[in-house]
Amino acid sequence: MEKEQILTEIQIEDISQSGEGIGRYQGMAVFIPGAMPGDIVSAEIVKQKKSYAIGRLIEITALSPDRIPADCEYFGSCGGCTFRSISYEAELALKEKQVRNKLMRLSGIKEPNLKPIIGMKEPLRYRNKAQFPVRAGRPLEKDGRDIACGTPYIGFYARSSHELTDIDDCLLQNRVAVTLAEVLKQFMREMYITAWDEKRKQGLLRHLIVKTAESTGEVMVILVINGKEIPHVQKLVEMLDDAAYEAGYSLESVILNINQEKTSCITGEKYITIAGKETIFSECMGLKFEISPAAFYQINTVQTEVLYGKVMEYAALSGSETVFDLYCGIGTIGLIAADQMREKIRRKCGFDDYENMGRVYGIEAVKGAVIDANRNAVINHLVNAEFIYGKAEEKIGELLNGYTDRDGFFVRGKKPDIVIIDPPRSGCDSRLLTAVMKAMPQRIVYVSCDPATLARDAKLLGEHYELVETTPVDMFPRCNNIETVSLFMQHR
Repeated sequence: MEKEQILTEIQIEDISQSGEGIGRYQGMAVFIPGAMPGDIVSAEIVKQKKSYAIGRLIEITALSPDRIPADCEYFGSCGGCTFRSISYEAELALKEKQVRNKLMRLSGIKEPNLKPIIGMKEPLRYRNKAQFPVRAGRPLEKDGRDIACGTPYIGFYARSSHELTDIDDCLLQNRVAVTLAEVLKQFMREMYITAWDEKRKQGLLRHLIVKTAESTGEVMVILVINGKEIPHVQKLVEMLDDAAYEAGYSLESVILNINQEKTSCITGEKYITIAGKETIFSECMGLKFEISPAAFYQINTVQTEVLYGKVMEYAALSGSETVFDLYCGIGTIGLIAADQMREKIRRKCGFDDYENMGRVYGIEAVKGAVIDANRNAVINHLVNAEFIYGKAEEKIGELLNGYTDRDGFFVRGKKPDIVIIDPPRSGCDSRLLTAVMKAMPQRIVYVSCDPATLARDAKLLGEHYELVETTPVDMFPRCNNIETVSLFMQHR
């Protein structure tokens, strides 16, 4: 193949991790954005590598039988969704296939026990966190002159770029988030508030982040600014509060995040509460969780309970286990496990038998999340859970072998019966997996947001553990991401 070569009658067989259709020409893979499995297309080669090529879609000569009309006017220009032009059933089948192929190809498991993917009944407006870039658009005139950072655009980036698509609605976001974005646009136009210009590295408003607790109706707004304050900010708070109330929600927290860096980092380190509380509350599986501005919380409220339910099923708690919760975040999984063990002991004994009740030990590298986790334990009256600050691969040794606490007392090491791991997209540090295998827990429950790193880690765990079962859970409908829960047990 050569650059600018036109290929015709390319059968699209699969889809890549980033959403491009994959076809083949003379045995070589060709990645074509905008093409879907089942399409037959013509494409122009725009980049040639040793083992693959990238093409520009020219024409779809035969449509996939799974194609449907896109239900969003921004699909194609906005990079948020991958699957708006195929049926949801076809999307789920592709995601399940993706998990199976990665496990077979990268972990060496010939026939993984993959359970059917669990999809959403209503795969619309499921995101409880919206993250909108705010950028300068058309020049804005004031007193006969143009303001450099012009009319605000609030929306999402095109795929693989920082070109912003200005939107009025998004079918992934809940309605209150979209409403508050429109309110911010109105305020910025009325009060001549400048938007961030990436090229000039100037302008005040950089991002709008909206966190919504669907279970309680509480909303947090985070305004990321290149400065120290927003002029007329009290007027903005009142406008946001009124709009949230009309949408059926309660604006409980308005936060400024100070980001004066010239990089593309979304947030800075400093958060300032300018109205309401510092946190909002959400509920999950009968527990209350306090969410701070920087805390990670699963973005799909409905599917989170499905995901965590599967984690508890695989953990198969009796009530007396020692559980390690690694990469624990704000403690959601670990506290649910602690609560279930407490309830099982109560049913057995009729009271809280702390001597025989199991305990959870969580480790997390984000200090604020550890503070949130321990506070969430107090909020839910769970005395059988403790969360430790530090990198999981470094702190697990202390947890296993014992350590001296801040008061100078030696704390004996713990031997886990069950280890729950929920790592970032990059997967686990190999040192962590080595330490876990040496500890020899009966079960390892592994939550993954990337089938490739799951497969890589499954191969390493395969030295001592069998991958018994994996269940994909669709946490991100219409997007090309998939979450999985896997159960590993010791080789017999």
